[in-house]
Amino acid sequence: MTEFFSQHWALAIDWISNHAVIPVVNTLNIAQAAGNPREIAEAVLIALLQLFLIAGVMRPLESLIPAERWADRRHTTVDRHYTLLMLLGLFPLFSFLVLMPFAHLLGGGPSTEEASGLKAWFPWFEQHPYLLFGVYYVVYDLTYYWMHRAQHVIPWWWAMHSMHHSQRQMSCWSNDRSNYLDGMLQSFILATVGLAMGVEPSEFALLGLLSELVQNFSHANVALRLGWLGKMGERLFVGPRFHRNHHMLRDAERPERHNCNFGQVLPWWDQLFGTALYHQEELRPTGVSDPEVDADNERGLVTMQWYTLRRFWGAFSCRAGWRLGDVSFGPGYRPIHDADEAAATDAGPGARTAAAK
Repeated sequence: MTEFFSQHWALAIDWISNHAVIPVVNTLNIAQAAGNPREIAEAVLIALLQLFLIAGVMRPLESLIPAERWADRRHTTVDRHYTLLMLLGLFPLFSFLVLMPFAHLLGGGPSTEEASGLKAWFPWFEQHPYLLFGVYYVVYDLTYYWMHRAQHVIPWWWAMHSMHHSQRQMSCWSNDRSNYLDGMLQSFILATVGLAMGVEPSEFALLGLLSELVQNFSHANVALRLGWLGKMGERLFVGPRFHRNHHMLRDAERPERHNCNFGQVLPWWDQLFGTALYHQEELRPTGVSDPEVDADNERGLVTMQWYTLRRFWGAFSCRAGWRLGDVSFGPGYRPIHDADEAAATDAGPGARTAAAK
């Protein structure tokens, strides 16, 4: 069975490479920069498989066993557009037209003849590629965990990342709901760590796409826990209920409780660093309490990007945007820290504007 799958997978890669990738890169005259056509074809095939699993498996599950029942799915439409645009266009282009040259610039990529990173430090890994890939993934996931925490605590980064959290109807399409500048920053950070470990750009694309597939599932609106894997299921992998706690609307009585479950695929880091939240007495709605960010729900894809960039610049260009902590956004998209907002409310209306400067 494994041999049958491998043969047909290789045939599919060859077909996409010969009939799609090679003609495109030759037409654009980027064959040398893009690298091995088969690696690009494999990434495209994985993206198509990801799209099939989202639309053909996860979306039907949302109808069968929804975590929340909505009168309509109006707000999910823009997230579906984000996913289609990302998987069928932006991600492949960015990976092989930007990240690949970036890898070459830092000394990585297919042209590298000598082993680097983990393979250079531990030659034993040369004979155990699957185990090596597993190590790559663990380090990749740990890097994402700390990066994700930074997205929530650095105001100018939260100004971008908050768009992802603004969704009131979180679904299997919501993972790719993100600001593109934020996505580029994340990709460069993860790619730099990957290159330091000696990950080839094609392997990095596979790491990213597999992670995205798991995240599509963890964002799905399904009443499904991973307990069916056994008692340890939800302790080994991030599932929909675990990640939903991360997206829950802030509880005014426990304002810090939403700062939980930052793990991308592995919940180990939340367990290790004390940010795991497994059990909720009730299923809280998703979204944000900041009216400026919540307004994203009434915007289209382009306007959402524009207003997110305005929030980013408003935070990035002032001192408050570099001071760590939870914030909302006031006049001029200046961040107002929670502690300052409470003090400003007691002091009067004028103090709220002053706190944002």
